[in-house]
Amino acid sequence: MVANDVSILVVLLDTNPFFWSASSLPFSKFISHVISFLNSILLLNQLNQIVVIATEHNCCDYVYDSSSPANRSSGTGKLPAPSADLLEKLEEFVIRDEKLLKQEPEGPIVSSLLSESLSMALCCILGIYDYC
Repeated sequence: MVANDVSILVVLLDTNPFFWSASSLPFSKFISHVISFLNSILLLNQLNQIVVIATEHNCCDYVYDSSSPANRSSGTGKLPAPSADLLEKLEEFVIRDEKLLKQEPEGPIVSSLLSESLSMALCCILGIYDYC
């Protein structure tokens, strides 16, 4: 296999409830489609790297990285599916952001930190962060 065949895919998920409450597509259905897409990317080449960055009101954070040791194959020859780990970390992220939202004295913020998550994605692609 040629090293150039390996790809990195960075997915930015906007988990802002103000957006999803107005959307005709429920977030649960959307995330199931995203997980199917991520699984297909990993099936194309098991060396492909997937990074998921979640964005909400007060913070954005890495919620999944397929290259982290916890998400790699354990020598069984099976590809790890990102679904369970991604959903668990996404839930932790949303709970953490809700706690930060309750601490805000100005009231709820309806926008997301998309520019910050885009910066994180670019740094990840360029290999600046050790996390990616």
